[in-house]
Amino acid sequence: MVDVSERSAEFGDDVDFALLTFSDPKYLRAYRSRTGWQHPILTDADLNVYHQFGYERGSVWRVWGWRVFRRYFQIIRKEGFGGLTKTTEDTLQLGGNAVIGPDGSAAWIYHGAGPDDRPSVDTLIAQVNKIRAKQPSGISPDNVG
Repeated sequence: MVDVSERSAEFGDDVDFALLTFSDPKYLRAYRSRTGWQHPILTDADLNVYHQFGYERGSVWRVWGWRVFRRYFQIIRKEGFGGLTKTTEDTLQLGGNAVIGPDGSAAWIYHGAGPDDRPSVDTLIAQVNKIRAKQPSGISPDNVG
């Protein structure tokens, strides 16, 4: 999401951004501080929107994988189990990205294959441009309603 935030001007003035998370709101200030995300952050603690977009939980192996297991092994070997912190969320939730059209409907949804699988910023810009090109002449997001 940091890449999107850094390149937000490339999307055009008619595009707004929001981050939707199932995280507890008490962690969002730290997220903003760590990432520099300046756009709205919406919470979906009950996972209602998450399920409407068709996102799902991944298996332990799909989400964690060999690379993550290897990293945890390194932490435990170096610092013992005290080097691990208890997770505050369901780490098996898979996410993605969505482009919401001017009419408020999900015009394009990307389902991530793993927790770090997201489309490139260039892909997101291309999807926005496709949706923009489908709009009838004279209709902009500001006057649809």
